[in-house]
Amino acid sequence: MNFILWLIIGGIIGWLASIVMRTDAQQGIVLNIVVGIVGAFLGGLVFTGGSINSAPLTVYSFLVSLVGAIILLAIVNLVRRGSVR
Repeated sequence: MNFILWLIIGGIIGWLASIVMRTDAQQGIVLNIVVGIVGAFLGGLVFTGGSINSAPLTVYSFLVSLVGAIILLAIVNLVRRGSVR
């Protein structure tokens, strides 16, 4: 059941991050899920020193995951285009 929650919440986080970074038209649902899960992991490492599975789902962990996904998309944009949108 946790795996399904990771996919659903990862998709939502990736979708919201792609809207914030204006890359939504370039990404599909699979890439949104990947960005959400990897962004949650990065956010967990940066902000809490842990991982995405060390705390229950709260508003704080959701926001940390969202910020991590936005940072991930900014890094990808920087590498691909040479500038952050």
